Amino acid sequence: MNAAPDDAAEQRFQRDGVLTALVAYVLWGVFPVYFKLVQAVAPTEVLVHRIVWAVPFGALILHFRKQWPEVRQAFASPATLFWLALAALFISANWFIYIWAVQQEEVLQASLGYYINPLMYVIVGVLFLKERLRRPQIVSVLLAAIGVSYLTIRGGQFPFVAVSLALLFTLYGVIRKQVAVGAMPGLFIETLLLFPFAMAWLGWLMMTQQAEFASGSASISLLLVLAGPLTVVPLLMFAVAARRLTLTVIGFMQFIAPTLQFIVGIFYGEVLTPAHVVCFGCIWAAVAIFSVDAFYQQKKRPPRIGSAGA
Repeated sequence: MNAAPDDAAEQRFQRDGVLTALVAYVLWGVFPVYFKLVQAVAPTEVLVHRIVWAVPFGALILHFRKQWPEVRQAFASPATLFWLALAALFISANWFIYIWAVQQEEVLQASLGYYINPLMYVIVGVLFLKERLRRPQIVSVLLAAIGVSYLTIRGGQFPFVAVSLALLFTLYGVIRKQVAVGAMPGLFIETLLLFPFAMAWLGWLMMTQQAEFASGSASISLLLVLAGPLTVVPLLMFAVAARRLTLTVIGFMQFIAPTLQFIVGIFYGEVLTPAHVVCFGCIWAAVAIFSVDAFYQQKKRPPRIGSAGA
């Protein structure tokens, strides 16, 4: 007799997970629009503001979520701090390249990077964790390699932005997977470790009158302050969703962000060359095969991501 209320609660639980995941991926997908709005600001200054303003906003989130004990526990472990510091270096490099790419009208390459990111995880698993690939995974990786190679040879340039973004984010993800710290506390510690360097750089820019912040228009200064919330909110939404959804659902939804980035790139007038068409075609085929294989593997053993923390 109690099955119906339980089912209704589970449906609400799943629905809320889908909605929060959708918010996260849509925000990440349209993120290039924000960087276009602050295009007059140097990428290094944008990165600095992203770090600086993420700290107080992240602290506010931690206060309301009562996660300070987890932060204190991480600071009590030198090994945890070392790995989070390394993760901070990788994610900050990823952020810088992404900001630079958008400002250089390389949004299509950025979207390509996040399409191949799941496949990069597979490669890292084989090279460093000695994992064995299933046949569909082999096909996916080969298709991705063919697409990138074709773009390099026929397009006349190696897709440095795409490969760098994918590799850095994969390395970041591998480290964070090994560290027993939730998403929000982890991001807060990472930005806190980078905070002194970011403040020093911002202070130098302001003293030498090179900073746009507080010296340019008020709208630009406000947009730069918003870099903090725009960094923290999507991650918070994703962390909530990850506790409510299966790996399969998360796996399918993760491609919303690069798809929206691709659309944004086209909207801003980036040229989709024949080499791009072939490359993206190979990547999309690889993603489809990869996702279908993940779906069937998940049906065999449906875990949740709740243990990852938020």
